[in-house]
Amino acid sequence: MSASPDSPVVVAARRTWIGTAGHGLAGVGAVDLAAPVLGAALSDLPGGLDVDDVVLGNCTGPGGNLARVAVLAASLRDPDGPLTEHVPGVTVDRQCGSGLAAILLAAQGVRAGDGDVVLAGGVESASTAPLRAHRPPRGSENLPVPYDRAPFTPPELGDPDMGAAADALARERGIGRERQDAYAARSHARALAAHAAGRFADEMVPVGTLDRDERARRLDPALLARLPAVFTPGGTVTAGNASPLSDGAAAVVIVPERVRARLGVPGLRLVGGVTHGCDPRLPGWGPVPAVRELLARTGRSIHDVAAIELVEAFAAQVLAFTGALRLPDDDARLCADGGALALGHPWGASGAVSVVRLFSRLVRAGAPAGSLGLAAAAVGGGLGVAGLFEVVR
Repeated sequence: MSASPDSPVVVAARRTWIGTAGHGLAGVGAVDLAAPVLGAALSDLPGGLDVDDVVLGNCTGPGGNLARVAVLAASLRDPDGPLTEHVPGVTVDRQCGSGLAAILLAAQGVRAGDGDVVLAGGVESASTAPLRAHRPPRGSENLPVPYDRAPFTPPELGDPDMGAAADALARERGIGRERQDAYAARSHARALAAHAAGRFADEMVPVGTLDRDERARRLDPALLARLPAVFTPGGTVTAGNASPLSDGAAAVVIVPERVRARLGVPGLRLVGGVTHGCDPRLPGWGPVPAVRELLARTGRSIHDVAAIELVEAFAAQVLAFTGALRLPDDDARLCADGGALALGHPWGASGAVSVVRLFSRLVRAGAPAGSLGLAAAAVGGGLGVAGLFEVVR
């Protein structure tokens, strides 16, 4: 079936290397991560494009409209470039799904005719995230009370941290420690192989001093097995099978199909996107209902999909997904070059990194027209975000 002239299509996709918080990108703030990625994504296309908007996901940044600040930073660095002071910007927060949510929102605007060229993605600098504190009552002698994060749920629902919630999901779904460790080791091995083969090279934007994704390493199964639980006494989630706090950015360029055809470039057409709620105490389950609904809406099966990128926040979340979708733990389609467990998990960017990875695995790698790619993420508070994309040439 031919695509509508207004169908949104990703025609360029770039990301930074991902740094572990406090290390390789520790001195680079969110704006300085995002601005060069926006410019690099546009540079992959013919010149003369007028950008209509920029949509960026972010969770723990400085507040305000970070996307607009990144646009202005890019404009100052390249006054003759396409990101001028006339380009607006909007920042969205859907926690770990923010980058993918930003892409889906931008695509909706393109489909509606609100713009012909929209950049979308996400950014996170866990290293430079500001400290948060509750303001004491006026006239009180109390000091501000620091807190680590915004709430995921009302206190009546327990507001579980994602790590403790991953432990709870593993218990509910019967996912043991050995399977989680094996999945994590496989993710790292795949990432190391992808680095060695240069499969990340064309999607990268150099920022700071990093020349690779900082986290990926060879994991010794014996060492993994000795690591203690870090979130719940007697739990199965450890530092080895959980993703690290990370810094990074990713962005894509979205245009309607008629513009893509005029440019003469291949891309990923958005077939459909879904955001679905689930039990807020088990947020890692969110991708399951989201993907099930997405496949039902689009008339596809998981077996029709050529490439899957699921944000690997915790191995337990991934294995709950593979079990529910009846996929093998080592499915070759799933995070074939490693995922967030090995590459890192910059919260607001990770969903966008997933789409960049699909673009490389399918479009850059020459997959035939019609090949399908699936991106999905679990979200604190009990949400799943998913998008289905199709290669067009």
